[in-house]
Amino acid sequence: MSVYEAIGGSGAVRAVVDQFYARVLTDSRVQDIFKGTDVARLKSHQRAFIGAAIGGPQLYTGRDMASAHASLHITDADFDVIVGHLVDTLTELGVPAGYIAQIGATLAPLRGQIVTQGAAEAVPAPVAPAI
Repeated sequence: MSVYEAIGGSGAVRAVVDQFYARVLTDSRVQDIFKGTDVARLKSHQRAFIGAAIGGPQLYTGRDMASAHASLHITDADFDVIVGHLVDTLTELGVPAGYIAQIGATLAPLRGQIVTQGAAEAVPAPVAPAI
C-alpha cells in the first residue's frame, strides 16, 4: 500500500494542502514568499505534486522545482519553517510518524532545488590583486 492510500487518498491530500497553506500564508516569517501568488492554482499544483510524490495516481505536470522556485529567494531557514508547517499539519491530521518520515524522505532531496538564497552569500567575493 502506498503512503497516498494509507493516509486516505485525495481527500487527505486536499486536507493537508489546505491546512498547510492556512499555516504558511499566516506565518510572518515566510508569507512574503507567496505575495502575488494565485493561491488556488498553487494549491492545485501542490495537491498534484504531493499526491504523485507519495504514490497517488496524480500526474504532476508543473514546472520542475528549480524553475518554479528560482525567483523566490528562499533561504534554508525559510525551507525549514515551511517543512515544519508540513510536519505539524500532517501530525495534527493524525498521520502516523512513520508515514510523515516517508513523506519527508521523499521531499527532503528537493531542498537544493528550492533553496535559492544563502549559499552564494556565504562565499566571500574575490579580492582584487594589489597593483
